[in-house]
Amino acid sequence: MQSRAWFSATVAQFLRLPAAQVIGELSTHSTHTVELTQRDAWLRQIELLRRDLAGHDGQLFLEFSIPRMGRRVDAVVLIGAVVFVVEFKVGERAFTGAGREQVWDYALDLKNFHEGSHAVAIVPILIATEAEATPSPELRADADGVYHPVFAGRNGMRAVLDRALAEIVGPVIDLACWTAAPYRPTPTIIEAARALYAEHSVEAIARHDAEARNLRLTSRRLEALVDEAMAKRRKIICFVTGVPGAGKTLVGLNTATRHRRELEQPTHAVFLSGNGPLVAVLQEALTRDDLARRKAAGERVKKGQLAKSVKAFIQNVHVFRDEALHHPGPPADHVVIFDEAQRAWNLHQTASFMRMRKGQAGFAQSEPEFLIRYMDRHTDWAVVVCLVGGGQEINTGEAGIGAWLDALQTHFPDWHVHISPRLTESEYAAGEAVERVRALPHTHFEEDLHLSVSMRSFRAENVSAFVKALLDCAAEEARASFAKLRDRYPIVLTRDLTVAKHWIRAQARGTERYGLVASSKAQRLKPHAINVRMEVNPVHWFLNDRDDTRSSFYLEDAATEFKVQGLELDWVCLTWDADLRFTPKGWAFHSFEGSRWNQIHKHEKRAYLRNAYRVLLTRARQGMVIFVPLGDPSDHTRPPEYYDATFDYLRSVGMAVLD
Repeated sequence: MQSRAWFSATVAQFLRLPAAQVIGELSTHSTHTVELTQRDAWLRQIELLRRDLAGHDGQLFLEFSIPRMGRRVDAVVLIGAVVFVVEFKVGERAFTGAGREQVWDYALDLKNFHEGSHAVAIVPILIATEAEATPSPELRADADGVYHPVFAGRNGMRAVLDRALAEIVGPVIDLACWTAAPYRPTPTIIEAARALYAEHSVEAIARHDAEARNLRLTSRRLEALVDEAMAKRRKIICFVTGVPGAGKTLVGLNTATRHRRELEQPTHAVFLSGNGPLVAVLQEALTRDDLARRKAAGERVKKGQLAKSVKAFIQNVHVFRDEALHHPGPPADHVVIFDEAQRAWNLHQTASFMRMRKGQAGFAQSEPEFLIRYMDRHTDWAVVVCLVGGGQEINTGEAGIGAWLDALQTHFPDWHVHISPRLTESEYAAGEAVERVRALPHTHFEEDLHLSVSMRSFRAENVSAFVKALLDCAAEEARASFAKLRDRYPIVLTRDLTVAKHWIRAQARGTERYGLVASSKAQRLKPHAINVRMEVNPVHWFLNDRDDTRSSFYLEDAATEFKVQGLELDWVCLTWDADLRFTPKGWAFHSFEGSRWNQIHKHEKRAYLRNAYRVLLTRARQGMVIFVPLGDPSDHTRPPEYYDATFDYLRSVGMAVLD
């Protein structure tokens, strides 16, 4: 853990060291030239820490890394039974909401992801170095031992330390154990993309425990294959598999960011996804982040200019495909990563689309064949990375991963094929195609291309199993699964939407994000001011601040499964309509048309509706509230019996009911 900070010493050692030596150690770790303003800020922090830590025994870390957020805490101090997380605002006279959220986020990150901090008290302190005396500090902790941020002026930190150490009791923290404890961050896809685009490595933002070794091995293996293709002028395709939540997308984003389309970089790479909302949100998040970072460094840049670079790095797969129709040459990219590659279209769906939307009759290639052929236009080398999901319903027109393998066998036998050996397993539905491609002269099976360890949300490790049992109507199994997660992942019930909104707002701390979600077939929530037909812009919903009415924070616009798939919130308010109703015989599936509900009979459409609720039930990283309406006896489209059995079933598996 010591390497996570640029400076680490016992308090006694720190008090003896000259300030110049501390500054020198901090400077040697900085990846950029240390400006005078930064040096002066460090000097002021050192001055205040020397004064207020005198007489205490403990450990001090300066510039402590919080890689999931791509930032560093000014100071972490371990004294007695308490971890103090200190953020300085040098030169500031006032305390801001943004500063409060920032230091709170740091404290929550340690609590959730650093093993040595799980069971200890953490007190975040925000110091405005030019603020006058602040009131006597009030200490208020939540159930997990994270205290609400405390403000301190230039003379206030000592009072906070003394008050906390007098009030908080517990065993003294073992400094060596805390320092060596593993750090297991699980960033959201947005956090991961931001950190990677800012040139952090996947090793820096992922879990640091031995279990996560596979993630680093897979990333390094893909890097080696890119180097091999470029050096030996080969064309290589890789198939990466993994258990749910293992980090396939993270590995793909890491490969893409390592080969971004820069002038001096000959290995241009692009990350492709068919998930339109995911692509839009990531593009905007990276653009905003890059703009803020450059402005902070004093650069004068335009957002539109940065957006072009981002859009060259992450694209909708259909935009990339359409480029191949318009230009006969190869793409600018030598490295292409296809997320959820099994969802590429089969020959029939591709031909139908080309005929109806592009005016190209007689198109005779599946989407996988066409995309490989596009990369094959390179006369020197190329790398295609296919990230493969398994165990999912295949929607109409989706080819599955077998179409990629068949295209290679039939049309591209000279390509070097590197395959995860797990691709033969039944959940990938590609066993026969794998056997056919095995005979090609350059086929290799590599265990390093399989991600075997789930990196799912720190609290949601058991949620997928619970949701599966719940939707399978396996009540006993669901009850047992819920019992394992309820203490760390609360799921509560209510029949009052106002109560649900109040609960979810009360749970969120720091910048933790929450939002309202509903099935796209939840057509009778309008009496509760929820209209799923209203178009929700996922960029505003996922990224905008609390004061923007279009953001998820306002709890006014409900996002459907189509807007949230592949993305996450910290807390979710799920509104459950009469489209999916529990009955003594299991689920009943309905679609609202005109002025009444109609039963859904087709197996495929039933699976889509069940999967819609599966998506919605697995979007929260920390917990959720489920709102089931009471119904209205005077409304034939919302009688109470449409909702009561569902509510009773959810309560029966152990969910607590809010008053």
